[in-house]
Amino acid sequence: MHRRRRTALLLTAAIAAAPLLTACGNDAHPGAAAVVGGERITVSQLENRVDEVRAAQRAAVPDDAQYQQAIARTGGLTRDTLHSMVLDRVLERAARDAGVTVSDREVQRTRAAFEEQAGGAEALEAAWLQQYGVPPRRLDDNLRLQVTAQKLAQKLGTDTGRPEFWKALSDASKELDVDLNPRYGEWDAEKSSRVDAKTPWVKDVTAVDGPPLGL
Repeated sequence: MHRRRRTALLLTAAIAAAPLLTACGNDAHPGAAAVVGGERITVSQLENRVDEVRAAQRAAVPDDAQYQQAIARTGGLTRDTLHSMVLDRVLERAARDAGVTVSDREVQRTRAAFEEQAGGAEALEAAWLQQYGVPPRRLDDNLRLQVTAQKLAQKLGTDTGRPEFWKALSDASKELDVDLNPRYGEWDAEKSSRVDAKTPWVKDVTAVDGPPLGL
């Protein structure tokens, strides 16, 4: 179970809130937050995913002061959410290249195991939201990725913390030719990770984080 928790932390970026940004500054892909394998992740899709997290946090923490504390603890939500959305697609490509598939039954079996450990479905949902920024409606999707990562590592004869696993993700990143809107940083294909770009001409619209922003 500890390895599974490490995988969840690995594949679900530390979720946090970020300033609201203007429309896409990438002239080659207007309106895109990222382009992965020729397919766009739009700014609107990203903002909707961020809104999902904020709405789940609001529902879980109705007290205004506690909600503001939750926002303060998650200071880079937009960028980290985009990182997660891109990495999900990279993992899916790496798994497909390796012939790895995951069934609904495997996902539900994994969820049942986590629920037993957490003390029930609601406790698991609360823990995933608090620790990994995954709202309840996205929990099964996230667990599918955790199972996919584990099966891919097994297929490669390694585990998710080893270079061999990340080499497969790096190869998939290169195949997909990930291109991030510079407002959100750059994609390091070797590390399969988002990094902050040095673009001093890019400015945030707001200087103060706030709920919820417009995944």
